[in-house]
Amino acid sequence: MIALFCAGLATFAQLYSPQGLLPEIARAYGVGESASSWAVGAATIGVALGVLPWARLSDRVGRVRAMRWAMVCAMVIGLIAPFAPGFVSMIAIRGAEGVALAGLPAIAVTALAETIHPRALGAAVGSYVAGTTLGGLSGRIVAGLAGDPLGWRWGMATVAVLAAVATVAFLVLIPPTALRPGPGMSMVRATLQNLRTPGVAVLVAQGFLLMGGFVAAYNYLTFRLEQAPFGLSLAQVSWLFLAYLAGAATSRWVWRIARRRAPTAVLLGCVAVMLVGLAATLAPRLPIVILGLVLFTGGFFGAHSIASGLISRRAGEARSQAPPLYNLGYYAGSSLLGWLGGLAFAAWGWGGTAATIAAAAALAGLMAWGYARSNGGIAAVDA
Repeated sequence: MIALFCAGLATFAQLYSPQGLLPEIARAYGVGESASSWAVGAATIGVALGVLPWARLSDRVGRVRAMRWAMVCAMVIGLIAPFAPGFVSMIAIRGAEGVALAGLPAIAVTALAETIHPRALGAAVGSYVAGTTLGGLSGRIVAGLAGDPLGWRWGMATVAVLAAVATVAFLVLIPPTALRPGPGMSMVRATLQNLRTPGVAVLVAQGFLLMGGFVAAYNYLTFRLEQAPFGLSLAQVSWLFLAYLAGAATSRWVWRIARRRAPTAVLLGCVAVMLVGLAATLAPRLPIVILGLVLFTGGFFGAHSIASGLISRRAGEARSQAPPLYNLGYYAGSSLLGWLGGLAFAAWGWGGTAATIAAAAALAGLMAWGYARSNGGIAAVDA
């Protein structure tokens, strides 16, 4: 778990380090708000494209070896990305970085599922998600604090160096495993089988919708808070990412509730908290916006932790490919809805972006409720 924490720190710090720097990146390259989001979106598309191949590779060479290869590749590319000469080259490098970074989310949950007792899996996944949450938090804050006085390139470079240190720690600490998974069924067959499993398909769609809305919120709330009536600086905005601590807490906390309540009921409660928090971010007063962001973040990570823990439980023979498929939907939503949220922001401001996010979250909740209703009810669906 310590090794996976270091890997999660390195992966998610690099993946989202440009998010708090998007206004500076937009000004430096002369692009609009929506276009600048591809500094994040290109990497998340890379992750979406890479999760299934990395999962398949891990079936052949082993989980730990595949994660090591992925982390080393990501470390090298991450040190290059901040110094890309143009916007297009930066997007291309970030896409390649995302493909490399995909090795961790593609394999980590499967590795946990194969080595931890099923009754303890939910808490273990919650611990892993909490670690990745802290990685995303540290990457955003460090990039913002370094980027404010030194420029966005050095903000990203600082995160890349810290991620390299965490990667080395992962390589040293990760123990070899005696488990050697077989080749299993083909990637295409496994993917189709999972998509034909309604419980898995619903969770993949939920990952797409909830993560897409979450990334859109953090992408464009940065732009809003730099404008009147707030007028915050880049460094000041970066501190708002401390709201991620709420996610680190709820990622584990929701599984304590799920021992007494149905997991789907807990997931629906988390979606409701997201919507309440999102509504609060529309307020013109900064303390209310911060409170709303904390609620929104905690609700999202709670829902994500529940969905991540359920995906292997609902999958059948193609279980090793189910978590990567969830991650494919998760990061595809990050890229697509993260971009669409920018179009809404350009047309209608933060209110338009918030409405887009609310629609995505509400649809995810309706899908979870509909699946439970058609499979014995909320209390019985994942019993």
